[in-house]
Amino acid sequence: MRLDAATATAPQVVSHLRAGRGIAVLPVGALEQHGPHLPLSTDTLTAEAVAERLADALDALLLPAIGYGATWNMSGYRGTVTLRPETVEALAVDIGTGIEAAGARLLVVVNGDWGNREPLARAAAALALPTLVLNHPGLDEAAERVRESRPAAPGLMHAEEIETSLVLAIAPETVQGAAEPVYPDFPPEFGVVPMRMHGFSPTGVFGDPRPATAEKGAALLDAVVAASLETIAAFPSSIRRSGAEARRSPDRRRRVSPSRRGAPPRPARGPGRRVRRPR
Repeated sequence: MRLDAATATAPQVVSHLRAGRGIAVLPVGALEQHGPHLPLSTDTLTAEAVAERLADALDALLLPAIGYGATWNMSGYRGTVTLRPETVEALAVDIGTGIEAAGARLLVVVNGDWGNREPLARAAAALALPTLVLNHPGLDEAAERVRESRPAAPGLMHAEEIETSLVLAIAPETVQGAAEPVYPDFPPEFGVVPMRMHGFSPTGVFGDPRPATAEKGAALLDAVVAASLETIAAFPSSIRRSGAEARRSPDRRRRVSPSRRGAPPRPARGPGRRVRRPR
């Protein structure tokens, strides 16, 4: 069974990692606006829900979520709190280093927000501990199966049917009534260059949340968890070596790559989803 690090003792954590598969699962979300009806913690709630199910299936150590992320393109909406990309990267590196010292042999990062993708990828590359970053695999395909509304832009999921369904399934008590659909007129370069989103939707909704249901959300979660477990199983066995082989001396660790200060993340929103770029 999983062990929750937040309520476990230090000896329990070390014993669990040593006795089991040595897997630690870290959910990473954001505190950003999701319209007038969804909580600021939407991306964190989604990442936590996936991480909990993965930890259960893997008998893993579940780490407390990082509830903030690099969400520059939503920072024009009051209430959103964004981190610099280099802060997200440094947090993930420090957490990975600490949990490796406790005996972890694999870190699985469940990312819930698009803006975290690049800094988390850099953190994974910097860590000696084998680290797999999951950006909700399987969600695109599952969304196409359940959705009744059209997306505001190809691949864009933010405070609309898909995200609202997820929150209805995970934490229905946090959903504050209904919200009206918003379909902005995006410029041709949308999805290609970084853009702040508050100029496109006054409410922060992108698409139509009205067809959302908890049943759809449960199906979406099941699909993401199943695809995530497949991805973990396929993670190269040459990387998932023993703790003694995995650890490097401090002078051999790669340094965290510096981020360009002020360089914002790409503009797509949703639970780790992308806007497909025009060809």
